[in-house]
Amino acid sequence: MSDLKTSKLGTIVGVDVGGTFTDLFYFDEAEARFRTNKVPSNRGDEAVGFLDGLKGFGAIANLDSIVHGTTVGTNALLERKGAKVGLITTTGFRDVLEMRRRDRRHTWGLWGDFVPVVERDFRLEVSERTLADGTLRSEVDVAAVRSAAEQLKAMGAEALAIVFVNAFANPENEEKAVAAARAVWHNDNVACSTQILPEIREFERTSTTVLNAYLQPVVGSYLGKLEKALESEDFAGRFHIVQSNGGVMSTETARRLPARTALSGPAAGVIAAAAIAEAAGFPNVITGDLGGTSFDVSLIADGKAALAAQTTIDFGLVIRTPMIEITTIGAGGGSIAHVDAGGLLQVGPESAGSRPGPVCYGQGNTRPTLTDANVVLGRINADRPIGGKLSRLDVDAAKKAIEEHVAKPLGLGVMEAAEAIVRIADSRMAGAIRLMSIERGHDPQKFAAVPFGGGGALHVSALIKDVGLKAALVPRYPGVTSALGCIIADIRHDQVQTLNLALEGIDIETVGGRMVDEAAKARAVVEDARLSMERIDTLFELDMHYVGQTHTVRVALPAVIENGKSDVSEAMIRKAFETAYQASFSRLLPGVPMRIVNLRTSAIGIRPGFDLKALAAPTDTTVASATTGKRQVWFDGAWHDTTIYARLDIPEGAEIEGPAILEQPDATTVVSPEFKARVDNYGNIIVERKV
Repeated sequence: MSDLKTSKLGTIVGVDVGGTFTDLFYFDEAEARFRTNKVPSNRGDEAVGFLDGLKGFGAIANLDSIVHGTTVGTNALLERKGAKVGLITTTGFRDVLEMRRRDRRHTWGLWGDFVPVVERDFRLEVSERTLADGTLRSEVDVAAVRSAAEQLKAMGAEALAIVFVNAFANPENEEKAVAAARAVWHNDNVACSTQILPEIREFERTSTTVLNAYLQPVVGSYLGKLEKALESEDFAGRFHIVQSNGGVMSTETARRLPARTALSGPAAGVIAAAAIAEAAGFPNVITGDLGGTSFDVSLIADGKAALAAQTTIDFGLVIRTPMIEITTIGAGGGSIAHVDAGGLLQVGPESAGSRPGPVCYGQGNTRPTLTDANVVLGRINADRPIGGKLSRLDVDAAKKAIEEHVAKPLGLGVMEAAEAIVRIADSRMAGAIRLMSIERGHDPQKFAAVPFGGGGALHVSALIKDVGLKAALVPRYPGVTSALGCIIADIRHDQVQTLNLALEGIDIETVGGRMVDEAAKARAVVEDARLSMERIDTLFELDMHYVGQTHTVRVALPAVIENGKSDVSEAMIRKAFETAYQASFSRLLPGVPMRIVNLRTSAIGIRPGFDLKALAAPTDTTVASATTGKRQVWFDGAWHDTTIYARLDIPEGAEIEGPAILEQPDATTVVSPEFKARVDNYGNIIVERKV
């Protein structure tokens, strides 16, 4: 840990670009003032909505920093719309991407399909051999590398990945190959595995390196387009990207390591939700980000978001880099409701997105969506749609679509069909929450939901009831929570290095030296972000196991770096491993030797704190003054006379009895008849059962 001030306090804007809306949160660090904005996204040219949103805060040239959460990388992977990649690898390892871990898409079936992102003709082999202990048995044939690179370039490859077996133990051959390839390659999109993931296990290393190359031209082009648009507005500040681990990195790092942006947008929301929940006294929460196209779920236990060492974006697409654990399903406001060939009602995964959007938007879509159902049920105010996209929503068009595509095929009335659409969506969301909680050994009764995104709070009562959660905490500005997370997030860089050393009799001086070197590299990346930071913390973890075991245990190491030296010791490592192993398996294996596989280093630049009290509800208003009227809203098969409130005008400490609708510019909160709500001292809405 060290004290650090890398730049003055200034104005910072968090920007989360979603499929339907672009959400923004403006914060003046020096004066502790904030503003929010929500504008329509422009799919295909995200810079349009990006700039429109920023201009809502005045001249873009006056901004000091912009932090952006993006789903461009995720979408490119899911839709298989990345670059054409060429792979140069060690002779005999051409098919690692297809063999994977010998897993199958259909576990018990004898069939299934998987097409690697690198076609077999684009995977070329060259002669080289490095042994697992780092010994260089044969040098790489650099002439063969140049020839392979020229061949791949002629075939139309846009990016090049170089992965040699055992390069993690000695990068010399890979480094020579990169130098040879760059001499003939036509762009900067050349990378090797030791630059991306210098870690043991060839499939994960190959997959991560290849997917990083697959995203480089896509993410690089996207960032370049945004930077050019910002330059046209005379923006001279710093532009940063949220990583999948919940930290922030510079655009230079994002271009070099685009695989780390794979869950960028959703990760920002989890970071904000964790901070809000901790301040409100809810250490255990399950977040639910409901946007226009998807529902993203993550679990926070004891105030900490779960980080996965690797993530499978889709079958066979494995990225091994720390990411916040997030489960995503295709259930958003734009998810299309339809009756399938078997006569069953389905909601999603196909989405109307922002264009044409739900039927009620009047932009040409004729198939009903989840948003259309909520509008017909009276839960969304047709006269006050969020985001400023439209002046009014077309309720009649939504009813007609539901009647034609759902009600008639199922023999239901329009209202019953609309409610069925919402219930199906609720059921899918509840299933995703159970996957993150019950199936991982957590009791949902000990957790509260934190719904956010444009539509999360619409379904809060149903999620509490269906999953058995104890309550829900709706943030002050749920529709822009991910944008808030962008400015709350610390700057972070994670890296890994395989050591592969027996613990007994270990050369502790060598290990300490490696820790010092790794810490310096990670710190340099964090410092390059040049955002205001209180300090930089360095954290170490080891992947360890007992000799003979295949899998490892993550071991938090309480070592520190002072005066260029580490205080690590063999006894410290042994104690830390036994503590971690005991916690995971409730027993130790006395007498069995221990082994260190990997050293993991994280440098975290701690950002100036955001005082969430700034979001507090007013104290000089009343519940009566916040009441805007009543309307009929459909709950449980019948119309209910429902009180409508201007959510942002409800005073601190107020209690609201359901049924109630709480409206605000960025989202709507629905409190069902059997629930009640109260406003805490951070402006959050706490929703609980009446009894």
